Amino acid sequence: QVQLVESGGGLVQPGGSLRLSCAASGAGFDSYAMRWYRQAPGKGRELVGGISRPGGTTTYADFVKGRFTVSRDDAKNTLDLQMNSLKPEDTAVYYCNAQRVRPYIGTINYWGKGTLVTVSS
Repeated sequence: QVQLVESGGGLVQPGGSLRLSCAASGAGFDSYAMRWYRQAPGKGRELVGGISRPGGTTTYADFVKGRFTVSRDDAKNTLDLQMNSLKPEDTAVYYCNAQRVRPYIGTINYWGKGTLVTVSS
């Protein structure tokens, strides 16, 4: 079991920055691929970016490339999302996800409850 708790959301003006954090508890954090998703009002949940395991490859959705940076600290069991040059369309609830493929079990996903980011003047 992995428990995920997001923090750092809030209200920010267009062009501003915000840093989200995801704190994980439970065993085996470093074996999970970690990702950020978001869900805007009235829309489906979409992938923002993440870091794979094994390998540590970082991927981003096209709409955040060059603006957002995902990082993880396996010693601290944390996943961060640095968001710069924020736009009103980035307004959403941001969710932390941990994913792992277990032999004979399949894909396991854990989700946090989300943190709201509002970009508005």
